[in-house]
Amino acid sequence: MTSPAQPDPVQPDSARSSAPDAPAHGPADAGPDADRRPDGRDQAGVVHQILSSSWLLSLLALLVALVVGGVLIAMADARVQDASGYFFARPQDMLVAVWDAVRNAYVAMFNGAVYDPQAPSFQRSVRPLTETLTVATPLVLAGLGVALAFRASLFNIGAQGQIIMGATFAAWIGFTWQLPPGVHLVLAVLAGLIGGAIWGGIPGFLRARTGAHEVIVTIMLNYIAFYLLSYLLTTAAFQRPGSSNPVSSHLEPTAVYPLLLGPGFRLHAGFLVALAATVFVWWLLSRSTVGFRFRAVGANPHAARTAGMNVEWSYMLVMIIAGGLAGLAGTAQVMGTERYLTAGIAASIGFDAITVALLGRSRPWGVLLAGLLFGALRAGGVTMQARTGTPIDIVLVVQSVIVLLIAAPPLVRTIFRLPAPGKGRAPRPVAPAPAKEVQA
Repeated sequence: MTSPAQPDPVQPDSARSSAPDAPAHGPADAGPDADRRPDGRDQAGVVHQILSSSWLLSLLALLVALVVGGVLIAMADARVQDASGYFFARPQDMLVAVWDAVRNAYVAMFNGAVYDPQAPSFQRSVRPLTETLTVATPLVLAGLGVALAFRASLFNIGAQGQIIMGATFAAWIGFTWQLPPGVHLVLAVLAGLIGGAIWGGIPGFLRARTGAHEVIVTIMLNYIAFYLLSYLLTTAAFQRPGSSNPVSSHLEPTAVYPLLLGPGFRLHAGFLVALAATVFVWWLLSRSTVGFRFRAVGANPHAARTAGMNVEWSYMLVMIIAGGLAGLAGTAQVMGTERYLTAGIAASIGFDAITVALLGRSRPWGVLLAGLLFGALRAGGVTMQARTGTPIDIVLVVQSVIVLLIAAPPLVRTIFRLPAPGKGRAPRPVAPAPAKEVQA
């Protein structure tokens, strides 16, 4: 009688030793795991992950906003309005008019934001791109401040006031002190950073110590900063000598950002500061212990406190850094483009920064790209209005639609019939390889 440990006399040893490793079926019968990737995820899971990604939602939100803007452009066009009067007699006339109106408007916007082939010289052709970078610089810096607070689950609505205070501090150093070149510039930048950090640290301190909601506090601080600056511009310390207008003296040449491409362009070194700030925020959130604490507090403050993290200190520190970034946006305005202080130095940058942070998904590189996009919309909107007569308010409508869609992701998913995150087919576990038969 043959024992179980003895080899089968009918099957050769070579065939027996390789049998456990041989596939049970051929390639045609590979079964449901044939489309499995090496990392254990099937193709359907990968497709679902792409369709439910936040970046795709941002791109689709931008696409919908441009379509809505195109509809408004067509409605405001005189030729389209005339052709709509006899639409049922000759519908092709209205369709052609709509196409021409939308195409001409967006082409003009591109020419005013990126490249203008109709310009008489190469310098004038590339100047739109430099204007986009110039306009985007404060948007990126302020957007980084808003996004950083978002990552810690704080709503920094006070970027407007922080920009004003940063510009005020930097301008006072710029037109009051007499310092050597280089030193004067650095001190003015630091003053702007400190001014914004102080104004951002106030709501952080109140949130940490008293639990005051940062949304209410930052909104109130926006008004305080605006009216404080308006008052300062009427005092002898700030108002330009010999002028009755509420404007400051011009900053000293040693306290302004140098032009990167010469006097023919407005692009200044503040753009390099914005790039450096983007790298810093990326490093802070991805590579530093402090950034990990910010993200942990933003994800679950109770769990972070249980893990031994000082949640209150994190709130205060993140708002200080966020305010400092917005203060740098103020230096880009007063030391780069304006070079003197006015009550409207911040324009609407602080509120647009919220949109930039939302579109960038509160990620540093996303904020950089979103800031460049909004800079292009602003710079190109002027050319669009000048060449085609399209109201520049269309740009504001596009920005508003982007905010609406970013704030309501289910709406975008419904329009494009995208799957909701977390509801796709879960990856199936890979079956373990059968154990080899142990020979006696």
